[in-house]
Amino acid sequence: MKGKLIRGASRRSILQQFGAAAVGISFAGGLSACGGRGSERVVNFYNWDTYIGPTTLDDFQAATGARVEMSLFATNDELFARLRAGNPGFDVIVPSNEFVTRMSQAQMIQELDRSKIPNFANLLPEFQDAAFDPGRRYSVPYTWLVLGIGYNKAACAAKGVPVPNSWRYLFDSPTFTQRIALLSESADLIRLCAKYQGISLNGIPDANLTSIEQMLIRQKPHIKAFHEDDGQDLLASGEIDIVLEYNGDMAQLIAGDGGDQFGFVVPQEGTLINSDCLCIPTGAPHVDDAHAFINYLLDAEAGQKITEEIQYPTPNAAVADLMGDAYKTNPVIFPPADLMAKSEYGAFEGDERSRLYEEIFTRINAA
Repeated sequence: MKGKLIRGASRRSILQQFGAAAVGISFAGGLSACGGRGSERVVNFYNWDTYIGPTTLDDFQAATGARVEMSLFATNDELFARLRAGNPGFDVIVPSNEFVTRMSQAQMIQELDRSKIPNFANLLPEFQDAAFDPGRRYSVPYTWLVLGIGYNKAACAAKGVPVPNSWRYLFDSPTFTQRIALLSESADLIRLCAKYQGISLNGIPDANLTSIEQMLIRQKPHIKAFHEDDGQDLLASGEIDIVLEYNGDMAQLIAGDGGDQFGFVVPQEGTLINSDCLCIPTGAPHVDDAHAFINYLLDAEAGQKITEEIQYPTPNAAVADLMGDAYKTNPVIFPPADLMAKSEYGAFEGDERSRLYEEIFTRINAA
């Protein structure tokens, strides 16, 4: 089952019951180290779930002779915690933008050798540099994504809200009592509440943090669940009617059987933009093959297969050129420009601020 995806699971959903165990891949016995299987070449890949093409790993092995063992994590916090005590043997990881900053500052990821990644040239110019990683010393972009509201069209229409186009419906309204699911990533949740309050999601003043905590505690009785990015599954099963989710996860759901009953909207206040990146952690045992794997993921045809499967916006110009109009014009994948103009990337603001967000979320969750 190496490289196979579990359909119906979201980008950041399963494995909470399994920890870092792999899905369909022989991770239980530990990561493959140098010489672990004789002279066999291997890349240990730590990725989000449903975030690779159906044949990508096998195709890479056929092209290079290097086998990929993929294991999965569910949140950036889990990824960070897994590597903070030392790299257990991963070669390529997929942190989001602000965690690229955090991990580079903590010396948890190493500088890339761009000479070994010629397909970097395939990237759109605006993704060849990044404020969170100046000069792209530590990362190359894999996808970009936005958070928004996924919803059941009939259930919303029945409430007189054909399109729930404000964060109010998630954070500050009883309209969908016990039919709401919010993402459990503390920083993302708090930052989106700041957007709802009409301020930047970076540098949130203490007074706003207090009011955000109070608002979500008031909203808590109306919230069905804080999900580990399996929100699209909760929506599909009918357990909830509206959910805080990623555009690619919702695009996957909408493209599937019965998907026309669901919608996705970026709220009128704007949203949080993320970029998931490919990095090599410090102490990676197979650095050359790690570079080769990253370069392969930036290949036009390999990237096309990935993008067709995961339905996330690609930063790769060569891949975009191969995609059809149904992808390029999909407003779920590519939200309207006026809403994107109101949206921001989140910046890493230090470990103390990260811990504060986690403490606020813990109090909300316990309320």
